Amino acid sequence: MRTVLFLVLLVSVSACDRGSSEAEQEFAGNKSQEDGETIESSQGMVGKLDISLRGTAMVDTPFQAPDGSTVRLSNFIGKPLLVNIWATWCAPCIVEMPMLDTLATREKERLKVLVVSQDIQGAEKVVPFFARGDFQELEPYVDPENGLSFGFGSGLMPTTVLYDAQGKEVWRVIGAMDWDGAKAATLLEETLAEG
Repeated sequence: MRTVLFLVLLVSVSACDRGSSEAEQEFAGNKSQEDGETIESSQGMVGKLDISLRGTAMVDTPFQAPDGSTVRLSNFIGKPLLVNIWATWCAPCIVEMPMLDTLATREKERLKVLVVSQDIQGAEKVVPFFARGDFQELEPYVDPENGLSFGFGSGLMPTTVLYDAQGKEVWRVIGAMDWDGAKAATLLEETLAEG
């Protein structure tokens, strides 16, 4: 089991660390609707919008709430849910965190933003990061077993998935996104308006 976790961590690290150079090259050719739309921001963040899993049920793997209890994404059904998997060692993930916190604060009546760390050290690593970040709305959920990462199957962090109020996937962004930008607002609005 440790070998499998190590290999997943190694793949995740290399995917995240590719960041700008290889990820931009990889995503640059994927502009068709079938492959997903490449989203580039003025800050140099690159992600790929994927709607191929629209309408599928949410991943039901357990992870840990800030109080240490076990939760599942299904615990949040009832209003739209934006789930971001990230890690403290992933540079694009860290860039997104303040923007996700701003989004969570601005839209807290219509949207739950859930950031779930894939750090294998769990709360030991994540709680100090949150203390330094002084986030207003985000909470330190952890998934040291990487169940959500396996469930989402993107192989890249950050990956962010939007679910509607009934727990069905709307879209996902594989890679980084400017969550303060107009593109994010447009992508979210249809689901939030139904919310």
